Amino acid sequence: MAVSLDLLRTFLAVYRAGSVTQGAALLRLSQPTVTAQVKALEEALGRPLFERLPRGMAPTPAADQLARQIADPLDTLAERLDGELEEPVFGRTVHLGGPAELVCVRALPALADLVADGLQLRVTLGLTDDLLAGLAAGALDLVISTVRPRRRGLRSDPLCDEEFVLVAAERWADADPARAPLVAYAENLPIIRRYWRTVFETRLTRAPSLVVPDLRGVLAAVAAGAGVTVLPRYLCATELATGVLRPLLEPELPPINTLFLATRDGPAHQAVSAVRARLLLQGRLW
Repeated sequence: MAVSLDLLRTFLAVYRAGSVTQGAALLRLSQPTVTAQVKALEEALGRPLFERLPRGMAPTPAADQLARQIADPLDTLAERLDGELEEPVFGRTVHLGGPAELVCVRALPALADLVADGLQLRVTLGLTDDLLAGLAAGALDLVISTVRPRRRGLRSDPLCDEEFVLVAAERWADADPARAPLVAYAENLPIIRRYWRTVFETRLTRAPSLVVPDLRGVLAAVAAGAGVTVLPRYLCATELATGVLRPLLEPELPPINTLFLATRDGPAHQAVSAVRARLLLQGRLW
């Protein structure tokens, strides 16, 4: 049975976006039109492709199979048409989310040459829970996550391990860390508390002297002598190498946290796959 190319294109957009609303936005069509086209394709194939959920659409096994069959041919066709229209070689905008510090210091430099070659990239910075919700809803294509995602419909790969180090400027280099002013990312000292629990095997109950909701701000304050803090080593590597900051301890097994690169289940557009592959490759060096 012949099926309209438009129906297949609409199906793939909804499949990748995870909802009719996001699929319609990607296609620049109305929601009723997209709903009607998905229904028409289901009728033509004689089987359901999605389970309608209160929020979004869950693909059936038949949808997964269909997506595997049509994704590459449709993407290839779209890229050829893009080339004829002299649009960017990557064919579509990729939406990447992640923590501000890692994205700015590591991810963006790793993707710079892809942007120079035509990649259209949009970046959203924020907290992991919010970013994963955006990924599941289809607003983002990829998320660098500080935890392994557990949401249905998402998959993830280990990206890199960040090592944490207790640091201070020269002024506090010989001070007792338990008595020096604490500079933290948040009031509840999430990174510092974990370091204390792992390295000192004790619970930290002190309040921070300074709270900055950006680790780059924490780094700047500590480098200026505000107190002590715990930072990912990648973020303060230059300051450690130049002596602006000093490590207060060098534990045999420093605390680490594994970061993950998350995307939605199912076939991905070639541009998304290119960004994912580049980040996973570069992540080995971080």
